[in-house]
Amino acid sequence: MKAAIYTQKRDLDTFLYLSKFISELNKRGVTAVLHSNTAEELQFSKVFPTFSNTEDLKRENIDYFFSFGGDGTILNALIFVQDLNIPVVGVNTGRLGFLASFTKEEIFGNIDKVLNNELSITQRSVIKVNGVDIDFPYALNDITISRKETTSMITVHSYIDDEFLNVFWGDGLIVSTPTGSTAYSLSCGGPIITPINDIFAITPIAPHNLNVRPLIVKDDVKIKLKVESRVPQYSLSLDSRLYHIKTLEDITLERAPFTLALVQPDDISFFETIRQKLLWGNDKRN
Repeated sequence: MKAAIYTQKRDLDTFLYLSKFISELNKRGVTAVLHSNTAEELQFSKVFPTFSNTEDLKRENIDYFFSFGGDGTILNALIFVQDLNIPVVGVNTGRLGFLASFTKEEIFGNIDKVLNNELSITQRSVIKVNGVDIDFPYALNDITISRKETTSMITVHSYIDDEFLNVFWGDGLIVSTPTGSTAYSLSCGGPIITPINDIFAITPIAPHNLNVRPLIVKDDVKIKLKVESRVPQYSLSLDSRLYHIKTLEDITLERAPFTLALVQPDDISFFETIRQKLLWGNDKRN
């Protein structure tokens, strides 16, 4: 059995922690395969095999992908895992963490459950953008259109399966998966969506018309968008990756043909996570 190890942290605490975690894997006969940057900066490159892309993971025949960090680290993990359907185990070493469900301490008590397939796995939908030439046109959380180098509003023409939906005036537009409903979309007034739903949320960013509200659509549709702006480009973000796109070029958003398999603890549900992270019920009346 082989386990990929991925983190974006490079400090001494990470070195000591990963050393301990890898030691626990070795005791169970599991080979650790480290991301090449992590292995090099933490001086592990001469000790463990490494990976730097999807082909490496496929060649190494990885069984599990352990992500150490916050939710942003898991979003970047999608770039490596892609359509390989390797279960991702998120260990939260950050702050909030809706996706990274295990704490640094809890994962040691759950290693055997993970390796023995005793924990539940949720399949998280992925969104794809068509019509632009970018290196990895997929996002786990959301795809966002926003203004670039201007304080003026941008105009976003939107269509659902070629049927006209609306013209959005404002700072931009977010199209999120259920996973991304607790991210940028939530801060812009979008709804919280449970992960098992097959839907997209379309959430305007600072709309000029206050009667424009977030909209829920089935994720089997194609969402076509066309942007007008006073400058020749607008910003297109896929999770944390930012691109600059020429205006008046149509883009189409649709559900990707693959999902991300996310391992979940057996003692906490999505609703429990929401209550903990958003501090629901934490007031004097309760």
